[in-house]
Amino acid sequence: MTASLAGKTLLMSGGSRGIGLAIALRAASDGANVVLLAKTDTPDPRLEGTIHTAAEAIHEAGGQALAVVGDVRNDEDIANAVTQAVSAFGGIDIVVNNASVISLARTLDLDPKRFDLMQDVNLRGTFMLSRAAIPHLKESENAHILSLSPPINLDPKWLGAHTGYTLAKYGMSLATLGFAAEFARDGIAANTLWPRTTIKTAAVGNILGGEALLARSRTPEIYADAAWQVLTKPSREYTGQSLIVEDVLIAAGVTDFSQYAPGVAEKDLFPDIFL
Repeated sequence: MTASLAGKTLLMSGGSRGIGLAIALRAASDGANVVLLAKTDTPDPRLEGTIHTAAEAIHEAGGQALAVVGDVRNDEDIANAVTQAVSAFGGIDIVVNNASVISLARTLDLDPKRFDLMQDVNLRGTFMLSRAAIPHLKESENAHILSLSPPINLDPKWLGAHTGYTLAKYGMSLATLGFAAEFARDGIAANTLWPRTTIKTAAVGNILGGEALLARSRTPEIYADAAWQVLTKPSREYTGQSLIVEDVLIAAGVTDFSQYAPGVAEKDLFPDIFL
């Protein structure tokens, strides 16, 4: 099997910016079709990019793009995105569960609405978007579900650090590993992917640590390159794994990560959570 996503159709939640957009652009550089289901229809002064600017960038990178404005919490929006993807490109080969909400608030400080939002976007969104696409994934020659979520680490350090967020992210991972087991006979791979260090995203800059933490983070392209490695693997042979970005690249022969954090020493990079 040639390692390429040419002609493949990806359905992604979110993707207007950051890691999701980087994965979309890497796929587009092969000539992939990318369907984005995202809410950012108009510019937000706090965030860079919209679903429309993302679609333009995908076209410029060499792919085909379909921008579906909608909310992964809404079942009708999910169904619409799947229908449009199949209508435009004839099927779905890959689902990338990228959309995610973060709050590291402690339990007594976590607002119930924020708790519900995290569970709805992270866990429920992952489950329902994948569920809606699976009938079409079954028809693909090399079907993949990839969720941007961490390995299940039951160390009390992570269970107790931010319980609400941990539940939401582990829920994504458990759902994905469940899909891997349930649909293995159908040839649908399902894996999770998580970085060893923080990544330069709006969440890191606006929520976690500002410019100081951004300066100690790798670029989203490292996530995108690792995702490409996963999504081009034979789906019947490469499934049910909780993968780490850097380990995936090392297995692919990449030994120098300096391009993803120019001028930053390895020892100065900030470790991500859950590992």
